[in-house]
Amino acid sequence: MNSTELDAAGVFDPVLREAYLRCRALNAEHGRTYFLATRLLTPGQRPAVHALYGFARWADDIVDEPCAGPADTARRLDDLSHELTRGLAEGASEHPTLAALVHTVRRYGIDTTLFADFLRSMRMDLTVRDYPNRAALDGYMRGSAEVIGLQMLPVLGTVCPPANAEPYAAALGKAFQLTNFLRDVAEDLERDRVYLPADELAAHGVDRELLRWCSHRERIEPRVRKALAEQHSVTKEIYRYARAGIALLHPVSRPCIETAATLYSGILDEIEHADFAVFAHRARVGTGRRITVAAGALARAWWVRRGGRGVGTAPAREGMG
Repeated sequence: MNSTELDAAGVFDPVLREAYLRCRALNAEHGRTYFLATRLLTPGQRPAVHALYGFARWADDIVDEPCAGPADTARRLDDLSHELTRGLAEGASEHPTLAALVHTVRRYGIDTTLFADFLRSMRMDLTVRDYPNRAALDGYMRGSAEVIGLQMLPVLGTVCPPANAEPYAAALGKAFQLTNFLRDVAEDLERDRVYLPADELAAHGVDRELLRWCSHRERIEPRVRKALAEQHSVTKEIYRYARAGIALLHPVSRPCIETAATLYSGILDEIEHADFAVFAHRARVGTGRRITVAAGALARAWWVRRGGRGVGTAPAREGMG
């Protein structure tokens, strides 16, 4: 438990502190790469990021609960939505996770419609099992991925009007999720979901049944390899676009986002190096690589925090922790 971070963030209420610590624990347990990157933020920024992660993880776990039926899951999502709406309206919540989220939203002025968009995509997972084309998948990812980057932006701060940085923040959220979709094809199939555009798969002669064939045998089939390679290329291009927006962030936030982008795109590299054998093993960036990347970023973060960020850098926007 890191009371130093909460002190730096100005969180002293015992109930709120407990809520933030709960979110931090969720991040540390389930989002190892993401959590590692947050260590590069200033202590005052970290609790807000943990609160955003904790909420998203909680909603995602509701949807993916294996023992819950669709009706029960829908009810729990509705309960979550109502609790969130009430908390945002009242400016506080008694819920152990939402308390931290509501406090973060109000402190940083985060657009509350982003959370409605997020929950809308979570509800789609209850009924939508595949996506006919890229436009349909993009509609889902608007709420499931892009809004995450947009929620983060006020916490990170910018050196320009925030609206100028928003397309890049949204794109990076999308790139992260597309990486997960490629890595987790087999796992998603077990939940009867395919998060790859059906028409782009069909162009290579791939359908759900062929994906299942690969999954059951833990083998990659040549047509599937070509289809996944194409998805890999699309995702790499989105990373290239998103990286251009890192320079628009406040200098103290750049090492964190650079590290997250490097490590997550590294998962794509591992998928390619394994010849797209995503059905045989789960691609991950090795511990040594994570330490090397984090160490370099830590040095840059240390330098920035001590004023070595260069001449002409704009100050933090309002909302920086």
